[in-house]
Amino acid sequence: MHDMIERVLFSEEQIAQRVRELGQAIACDYADSSNLLLIGVLRGVAVFFGDMMRAIDRPLEIDFMSISSYGASTTSSGVVRILKDLDENIIGRDVVIIEDIVDTGLTLSYLVKLLRDRRPASLEICSLLNKPERRKEPVDVKYVGFTIPDQFVVGYGLDYAQKFRNLPYIGILKPEVYTK
Repeated sequence: MHDMIERVLFSEEQIAQRVRELGQAIACDYADSSNLLLIGVLRGVAVFFGDMMRAIDRPLEIDFMSISSYGASTTSSGVVRILKDLDENIIGRDVVIIEDIVDTGLTLSYLVKLLRDRRPASLEICSLLNKPERRKEPVDVKYVGFTIPDQFVVGYGLDYAQKFRNLPYIGILKPEVYTK
């Protein structure tokens, strides 16, 4: 599996440090909130989400959504499907969407509009990775782990065709793996 990685972009240690910093920023920004809700967008966010919620040193609740726009492709189709909706009501809540990567912005833009219609008190986005070169839809990401170039990355929850999520680092996948 590691031989399919062109190079490591962010090490396990770099990711851990950045997650701690993001967690501290969110804890500080929501210090006075009594109703903080983190929403994880499955599946890619699973590893990052677990680490993020532990890095936020304050009371919070969690919920998950599952949304699809990629399938087994390396690019977003632009067609968004909700596979699993929230279990929690978000009216009047301080909501932080936790994402693994913001790429074209199509999926996240759709999700933000959907959630804003549910009338949260506040709605912000925290993403481990931001790929602004590919943006087709503007998205305001308040908390960004790392800004990355337009390369296909895997690891730390991110996948290609449901594989590579279990890598402890984020690496650039060799093009021959996904262009066969």
